[in-house]
Amino acid sequence: MLIEKYKLSQHNEAALKDHQRKFDFIASEINNTEDILQKLIEFQVAIPSWALGTGGTRFGRFPGGGEPRNLEEKIEDIGMLHALNNSSGAISLHIPWDIPENASHIKALAAQHGLKFDAMNSNTFQDQPGQELSYKYGSLQNVNKAVRKQAIDHNIEVIKYGIELGSESLTVWLADGSCFPGQLNFRKAFQNTLESLEEIYSALPNDWKMFLEYKAFEPNFYSTTVGDWGQSFTYVNKLGPKAFTLVDLGHHLPNANIEQIVSLLLMEGKLGGFHFNDSKYGDDDLTVGSIKPYQLFLIFNELVEGMDAKGMNHANGIGWMIDASHNVKDPLEDLLQSVEAIMITYAQALLVDRAKLQEAQNNNDVVTAQEILQQAFRTDTRALVAEARLRSGAALNPLAVFRSEKVREGLIKQRGLKTVATGL
Repeated sequence: MLIEKYKLSQHNEAALKDHQRKFDFIASEINNTEDILQKLIEFQVAIPSWALGTGGTRFGRFPGGGEPRNLEEKIEDIGMLHALNNSSGAISLHIPWDIPENASHIKALAAQHGLKFDAMNSNTFQDQPGQELSYKYGSLQNVNKAVRKQAIDHNIEVIKYGIELGSESLTVWLADGSCFPGQLNFRKAFQNTLESLEEIYSALPNDWKMFLEYKAFEPNFYSTTVGDWGQSFTYVNKLGPKAFTLVDLGHHLPNANIEQIVSLLLMEGKLGGFHFNDSKYGDDDLTVGSIKPYQLFLIFNELVEGMDAKGMNHANGIGWMIDASHNVKDPLEDLLQSVEAIMITYAQALLVDRAKLQEAQNNNDVVTAQEILQQAFRTDTRALVAEARLRSGAALNPLAVFRSEKVREGLIKQRGLKTVATGL
């Protein structure tokens, strides 16, 4: 559903006076406003194609109506999000959920909406209709060489789709592991997985990257073959310079120090991708910033510090993507909230006085170091983020526009109440 530019202008005009007052205040409080605004305008977060439909649990799924029925409609939905916030300028496809039947057509449609294709995602954690061999006991780790070959071929097929669409990276997440002691030989599983990844890696174009995701548990609960950042780091180090670790915020054991993980991976030049979500108990895939906003800020603090230390471009030095589920929310509203939380937190991290923080650290001044971080975290940066949107032609308040223009009602009218998007 297209929201006309004049509608955005009308909404912005109505909210401009209040926004200007808030923006003038925060701009008077900081020294590098223009630099921060430019970074916010450039920063883009990819939207996964599987996130446009309502999620579910192991026990049920409750569609909300108007969900996209095909890849074209998913691109239209993401294009609408990008028009509202100018921060969602990329789409990440999951194969085989969203196979592009006509790559040139799909690529042209994405370009019409100002979108590019981010990382391609393979799927060897589910058996697909008509699939010859099952992944019940793993894919790239499987004791059966034919199963491993099937999984390898699938990943290579995903790379080929990505080449056609202009993507430059492949994300691999494996459900491989075991549920019971004795089920698996850990060393053989590791070796089989490494050899399989090496075959996939050799199929990468020269300018591509491979992101290897890790997860502590689920769907296997005794062991996971790529269970933590150390295991992923071991694999990608062995694979070569085009292989990197991908961090998903929900893929850790409770209370893991994710900010320290991020810092060390950046230091080693092996942090390649980042999946944003939030959680209370496990891999809950909740709206970004809805549960642990201070942890998100601390992670962003390390991301900014580490990327600056490496001279990396914040916008494209790492692959940024949302990976969340929307069990009881409108998926599009949830995505707008998540992108907003990311941008607000990124802006807060940009406010940290690095020179003063380093001085406090060098003097073992723990109190001052804490005060510097919490000063930035407690700063309301919403007006900065809104100003960045305004300057780039987007909406001052994307969620308010979405609701006032009755976008979901319009989508239900166009697509129907019973549509269910592909994905989890």
